[in-house]
Amino acid sequence: MQSASDGLAIGAVDAGCPVVRPLWGGRFESVPSVELASFGASIAVDQRLWREDIRGSVAHARMLATVGVISEADFTAIEAGLAGIGEEIEAGSFVFGLADEDIHMAIERSLCERIGAAGKRLHTGRSRNDQVALDIRLYLKSRTVDLMEGLVALQRVIVRLAEEHLGVIMPGYTHLQKAQPVLFSHHLLAYFWMFDRDVRRLRAAWSAANVCPLGAAALAGTSYPLDRRQTARELGFVDVAGQALVVPNSMDAVSDRDFILDAVYASSTVMMHLSRLCEELILWSSFEFGFISLSDDYATGSSIMPQKKNPDFAELIRGKTGRVYGDLTALLTLLKGLPLAYNKDMQEDKQAVFDALDTVELSLRTMTGMLAHTTVNEAAMSAGAEGGFMAATDLADWLVARGMPFREAHHVVGQLVLLAAKSDRTLADLSLDEMRAVCSLFDEQALAALDIEQVVAARSTEGGTSCERVSEQLQQARVILAKAPSNSNLPEPVRHD
Repeated sequence: MQSASDGLAIGAVDAGCPVVRPLWGGRFESVPSVELASFGASIAVDQRLWREDIRGSVAHARMLATVGVISEADFTAIEAGLAGIGEEIEAGSFVFGLADEDIHMAIERSLCERIGAAGKRLHTGRSRNDQVALDIRLYLKSRTVDLMEGLVALQRVIVRLAEEHLGVIMPGYTHLQKAQPVLFSHHLLAYFWMFDRDVRRLRAAWSAANVCPLGAAALAGTSYPLDRRQTARELGFVDVAGQALVVPNSMDAVSDRDFILDAVYASSTVMMHLSRLCEELILWSSFEFGFISLSDDYATGSSIMPQKKNPDFAELIRGKTGRVYGDLTALLTLLKGLPLAYNKDMQEDKQAVFDALDTVELSLRTMTGMLAHTTVNEAAMSAGAEGGFMAATDLADWLVARGMPFREAHHVVGQLVLLAAKSDRTLADLSLDEMRAVCSLFDEQALAALDIEQVVAARSTEGGTSCERVSEQLQQARVILAKAPSNSNLPEPVRHD
């Protein structure tokens, strides 16, 4: 599992190093200036792909030895050299420079310096075009699993809160106006299902990335007798039956970035759902609502108003949603006009995808901790469910049960609401005589239709808000979580000392 910041500062890039002749410089009489080299280099961004690059290079070298393109001795030297490079990068002692241009050239340059001619044979039958496509696919497979586990951890918190507060009634809203009473658990579980769909979207993105491009070379394949399926199997690009999966068209293999779009689109949807939940928490934690209290660990104060407790971290998640949307738009715009096959424009895809996945991972951790340490004010929720004429529909249904067409019943109850609103009362405050003055069908039994607990209990259709139906949802959620990734540890509260 790679953390959101992994690779951002693995090794400092020495921008002051002289620009030497690159590994591809045989046909060139001069090299770009330091300024142009800096403009064209991606090493400051893509160095975080070093694990994937080394892993892919080992698999490629092993395959070259298996098919007889390089010797076993060369493979042994290459594998040992790459292991040493990996250890140095992990320790932070590896020095990157602009002359390296990208992570692929940095590792190959260092390998050649360490083991000589054997290192120069590694790139046989391979291009940076299929190499980078491989690296980013491996990276996305790992990170989408991380995000799925993060979503599952958040879902577990949602289920726990729903179980702990089952039976608590709160106002349900449409247009941010009180509409009908619902169980707080029912409201929370709506987000469980949103995040469940997000898990499935990320799983689809994982599947889209789970196809090996290695062996496509620059764009047309290669004349060397490569075994693409050997490298695919070694690198984990297999289906459920263990069959190797390779991109069937070499031009598509080096130019396809659809799988990146899938991952960033899924990330954008995760952020949209997180943002909606944040909006709820922001409203609910206000004095006007008072439905919840955020932990001090997930709030900040004002520099001038000592009474303030601001939901800054919920607001930040809401704000960072636009940032991830921007990453998706940048990628779509980047790819929209590219002819086949590889183009240097594609170098710009890394920053957007790294930023999107990092932002989602940190937002999920923050949301999970924030929700886990939130206090639910049950009394305030229950009190809120009493106002707003939320039993109006049930009173209309009571009339329908006695033979009145729904549209007429709707009009009758609307008149009662108007009467109560003008006198600053609720429907329950109206006398039976006042109700009968509007419609003679009303009797003592009609008053029972105004009981909020009965209103909630009556919503017993599948997926409804009655306690029985919400309990069914909880059981469905438990089944889903039992099959989900097991990383359910809640993050500790973020400290802001």
